Amino acid sequence: MLGDMAECVFCAIVAGEGAADVVLDTDDFVAFLDRRPVFKGHVLLVPRRHVATLPDLPAELGGGFLAASQRLATAMVEGLGAQGSFVAMNNVVSQSVPHLHLHVVPRTKGDGLRGFFWPRTRYAEGESGQYAARLRASLE
Repeated sequence: MLGDMAECVFCAIVAGEGAADVVLDTDDFVAFLDRRPVFKGHVLLVPRRHVATLPDLPAELGGGFLAASQRLATAMVEGLGAQGSFVAMNNVVSQSVPHLHLHVVPRTKGDGLRGFFWPRTRYAEGESGQYAARLRASLE
């Protein structure tokens, strides 16, 4: 596992060594904007501790992980004006980074998201920082 941590992009973000628009930073968890969002404001929630999948998450972190995801889902509505959110996680299959991460995606009726096909978009120059600031303000 140590080798995995040395090369883990999410561990680098948690350590402050990787670039990310951080929206939530606690003792146990960090949430930041996905670089290739399904919709703008799409956040990834990760534990600070390197764990690969949900079954690897220590039980003592489970409640905090759920609480942080609830805060992020609320911020989608309050900070971005979304009508709701889509919350999802992959374990091993389709998990692009082998570090546990929960997707919290802002949703609006008629936004075009269908099933498990996740089209991706991009932020314009400087736009991701604006989305991150709006979410951070909602989380305060």
